[in-house]
Amino acid sequence: MKIRMKQNITLSLEKDLIKKGKVIASKRDTSLSRLLSDFLKEIINQEESYAISKKKALSILDKGFHMGGKITCSREEIHER
Repeated sequence: MKIRMKQNITLSLEKDLIKKGKVIASKRDTSLSRLLSDFLKEIINQEESYAISKKKALSILDKGFHMGGKITCSREEIHER
C-alpha cells in the first residue's frame, strides 16, 4: 500500500476565475482543490504517455523497416554519373 502525502500550496488566481471554478466544481460535486488536482494529474499523465510513446516510436525508427524485396545493386551503382 502506497502512502500518499499531501502538501498545501498557495495559488494566486483572479477572483473571477476562482468564482467560475467553484461553480464548475460544485456542478461536478467536488471542490475547487480536487478539480485542480485532477486536472493537473491528467496533464501529467498525458505528458508521461507522450514521452513513453515517443521513446517507443524512436526505437522503432532506429531499427528501421524491411519493406520486402531484394537489393540488386550497390549504392554506388545507383548514383553513378
